[in-house]
Amino acid sequence: MSRHFDAIIIGAGQAGPSLAGRLTAAGRSVAIIERKLIGGTCVNTGCMPTKAMVASAYAAHLARRGADYGVSAGTVSIDFPKVMARKDKVRFDARAGNESWLAGMANCTVIRGHARFVGPKEVEVGDERLSADQIFLNTGGRAVIPDMPGIDAVPYLTNTSMMDLADLPRHLLIVGGSYIALEFAQMFRRYGSDVTVIERGTRLIAREDPDVSDAVREILEKEGIDVRLGANDIRFSPQGSDIAVHLSDAAPIVGSHLLVATGRRPNTDDLGLDKAGIETDVRGYIVVDDELRTNVPGIWAMGDCNGRGAFTHTAYNDFEIVAANLLDNDSRRVSDRITTYALYTDPPLGRAGMTETEARKSGRKLLIGRRPMTRVGRAVEKGETQGFMKVIVDAETGEILGASILGTGGDEAVQSILDVMYAKRPYTTITRATHIHPTVSELIPTVFGDLAPA
Repeated sequence: MSRHFDAIIIGAGQAGPSLAGRLTAAGRSVAIIERKLIGGTCVNTGCMPTKAMVASAYAAHLARRGADYGVSAGTVSIDFPKVMARKDKVRFDARAGNESWLAGMANCTVIRGHARFVGPKEVEVGDERLSADQIFLNTGGRAVIPDMPGIDAVPYLTNTSMMDLADLPRHLLIVGGSYIALEFAQMFRRYGSDVTVIERGTRLIAREDPDVSDAVREILEKEGIDVRLGANDIRFSPQGSDIAVHLSDAAPIVGSHLLVATGRRPNTDDLGLDKAGIETDVRGYIVVDDELRTNVPGIWAMGDCNGRGAFTHTAYNDFEIVAANLLDNDSRRVSDRITTYALYTDPPLGRAGMTETEARKSGRKLLIGRRPMTRVGRAVEKGETQGFMKVIVDAETGEILGASILGTGGDEAVQSILDVMYAKRPYTTITRATHIHPTVSELIPTVFGDLAPA
């Protein structure tokens, strides 16, 4: 059996359904193929469920601090099954919404199964062959499990299987010291688990500036999380019903559960890309140009599988770029995108543009402004004064190069800086603006007002 469509979308993550909506609205017939769960990582195992879990952890943490606010909260306990049930409602409702949207989309056919290329314009799903003039890949990524000694001899969790935990870990061991690892570390510590974070590098979240890494580590250690850095020789062994992690000649660390959070890889190795002649790089990411076109005419790649971003917001922006160029005669490019993301520890880290390290490497003359959250009125009023703000400016042009806001509301406040960066306006646009009091954002002009040569 074979069918022809105007467009085929492989993968129903953040970019796929939105593109299906635009294409069908333009009168094109679309097949969207999904082998697992509609909504992709964000809806099912990433952003939405994990941030629901972060919210529960924050509620527990705040309840324990009730006396700081003159509130008697009594003994705080965690009903872990209810935490997980709340998380499930968030993700299942979101998935159902996506499924209903696609099911009601005129000219859109949802096909369940694993798609593999059999040619540049043709894919196979089970016993059926589908062809299209245009094909869009939105296949996402998955956790990397490094080949560490003994890893196959012990049970381990990934960010995906963490979503299905039935019992609260007694002692959670986490291998990895980046964003996913640290969010799970803090939330489970706040649920009541002992937590050990094991990182091969010399500091956490090595992508960030050292002052940010150090501050995040201090915040986590203050909550009782054991952080082990420079762990180059990591080995595993079973110890009864527990798991032992061996680090060089030190005594083993024994825990009840092991989470491996050492990075992600693209879901491109089982798509038959070679049958279509689609080029990938050495890590398996699909090579795309500035408009997300692959080397094969009529085939595009969006989201985590193209290596041009690893976030829900970059995947959605990929959809916007493709739709603008195809349907709106609006030239949009990946290179127009400014790097931005957040780390959802508490307090969160909001990031935009370059780090200080990157800015220094650029050779520009810099101005840098800093302010601790202890000098942010809104943070003081909330009793949440950990962290700091940092902004980086080109001394000669006044262009904002980057910002890091590690503090309460930092994930939201950084957006105002990002918008000015997109507008290509100098930092004085912010210093001359009037902001609402009392907010975290109102101190951003002050930080820029404190710029000094670096």
